[in-house]
Amino acid sequence: MIFKKKAYYQESFTSLSLDGEAFEGIEFEECQFYKCSFVNCTFEGCKFLECKINECRFSADKVPHTRFIEVKFTTSQLIGIDWTKADAIEGLEFTDSKLNYSNFRLLKPPRIKMIRCEAKEADFTEADLTGAIFTGTDFENSRFFKTNLTGADFKGAKNYFIDARVNTLKKTKFSMPEALSLLNGLDVIIE
Repeated sequence: MIFKKKAYYQESFTSLSLDGEAFEGIEFEECQFYKCSFVNCTFEGCKFLECKINECRFSADKVPHTRFIEVKFTTSQLIGIDWTKADAIEGLEFTDSKLNYSNFRLLKPPRIKMIRCEAKEADFTEADLTGAIFTGTDFENSRFFKTNLTGADFKGAKNYFIDARVNTLKKTKFSMPEALSLLNGLDVIIE
């Protein structure tokens, strides 16, 4: 196994391919990962604190009891991650990344950002996404139900279906023409 220590501080990891591995109780603080592959891995009780993750693959990974605090993912794939199993997710920032089939159900991830991402088939049911930034993100077939979107920013986002009757939309920002989709759940006729 490449990670022999329990804690890493300000270290860089490049071109690691550790698919199918299991990691337990490892802490990464202010570390950088570049072009690494962690497909079908398990991160049990790990900590990622203020890390930068660029051009990496985390697909079908399990993250039980793991903490992600102020982690920035750029041009990465995080497919099928069940974020509800993590102990904490705070200040996550995803830019130009794929988060398809992700599960954020019932979570309250403070300061979450998805900028120009692809979040298809993601589940945000009953999540509290107050103040979230989702600019330019594709939400095709994603679920928003009883979701708190107070102050969230959807400018430039597309393919979302958000029923205004069952979600909280206060000072939520949308842009045209996609904002017209907010009328789909209402019994109105537009000519």
